[in-house]
Amino acid sequence: MNDFWEATRERCLLIQLCRTCEKHQHYPRVLCTTCGGSELDFVEASGRGVVDSFTVVHRAPAAGFDPPYVLARVRLAEGPILLTHLVGDTDWALDRPVRLDWLPLPDGRHLPVFSE
Repeated sequence: MNDFWEATRERCLLIQLCRTCEKHQHYPRVLCTTCGGSELDFVEASGRGVVDSFTVVHRAPAAGFDPPYVLARVRLAEGPILLTHLVGDTDWALDRPVRLDWLPLPDGRHLPVFSE
């Protein structure tokens, strides 16, 4: 998982690719979830996806969250699903195409989010 977060410093979204079955997966794991293979490499995702599901959060679960915000599942063009935020003043809908965007974090990393 360290490779994933380090790559965000350069605004690069990494997902895993199984060299045995050529399937992509995310979050990073030791074995392929499709074939059980262990030949996994990190590759850069295209940054394209579609909204798979979403909800608008109106009550902050803890300090530091500024509602309202949109929490979503985005299916990447490569296949894996990311749990993420949708940003921008948009009337969100299922199957809407989205593109990768980034929110800076205090430690120099960036949080992958998606916008229209």
